[in-house]
Amino acid sequence: MSLSNARVVVVGSFNVDHVWHSAQLPRPGETLVGSYRTGPGGKGFNQAVAAVRAGAGTTFVCALGDDDGGQLARHLADADGIDLQSFDSDSPTGTAGIYVDDDGRNSIVIGPGANAELSVDFVTGRSDAIANARIVLAQLESPLESVLEAMRLARASGIRTVLNPAPANAESSRELLAVADILTPNETEFAGLLLRHANETVDADALAGMDDVRLHRLCRTLLPRGTVVVTLGAAGAFVSHRSEQTRGDDGEHYRMPAESVDAIDTTGAGDAFNGALAASLAGDPAAPFSTHVRFASRYAALSTEREGAALAMPARDELAKRFGAD
Repeated sequence: MSLSNARVVVVGSFNVDHVWHSAQLPRPGETLVGSYRTGPGGKGFNQAVAAVRAGAGTTFVCALGDDDGGQLARHLADADGIDLQSFDSDSPTGTAGIYVDDDGRNSIVIGPGANAELSVDFVTGRSDAIANARIVLAQLESPLESVLEAMRLARASGIRTVLNPAPANAESSRELLAVADILTPNETEFAGLLLRHANETVDADALAGMDDVRLHRLCRTLLPRGTVVVTLGAAGAFVSHRSEQTRGDDGEHYRMPAESVDAIDTTGAGDAFNGALAASLAGDPAAPFSTHVRFASRYAALSTEREGAALAMPARDELAKRFGAD
């Protein structure tokens, strides 16, 4: 990877995570006994930490409060060498309540706080950073119009865009999908996007076992001009390209198997995948796309062997030690 040119800009959220672990996830009206910890999170910050630890110079565009959470974000960004460009909000820094069971499954409730105040004007003011990136990565825990502005600025400068349409219930638009070069939903997000934008109803739990030809057709329906990577948890990932642009791969669609790991917490796995994918794409744009997906899959798998989100992101050399240098 050419680190001098491998710059990623992540536009997104920072949250202070409050995490409870119990044997199973609580049901409505149920009280369980478990353990508690707190730490940094938010999809944007998780992905920024993954990108920088995976080897890319990283800029993180976000909104923070003038409180302990905001100070935590600033301190951690500095410690990881992330170029933090934050809007200073009068609202509290974002928070998330996360419940994790013994199988690593999770349920999450988010309080947006300052994240909701990341404005179009502030993003526009980061146009130079965006124009000097190789990859711009965004999610949907920030205002839709601000995410759209970041993606538009990137496309106008010829910068490749990656949209992680998460969380699943977040607002999205056809206009936003149209400026995404690469779309990275998980099963639930993919099913929601199909229903919302293509009037197609699919069972998210059935996607991992779906026929590849049908799954490819659904991907093409959702994003005709771009690449779709559907992350499928323990079943790996499914990649779908348009026929005119297979990004160095041998075929229009294929599956990438997941690595075998001892997962204890999947909370930030999707963010690990996206940050690592962005870093790999930025570091070696000419490599086949499958190379980047394999790297991201391994990175995400390794992240699940630790508790937490941002702090669970492994360093690049840890990945090489575990899986080899390819």
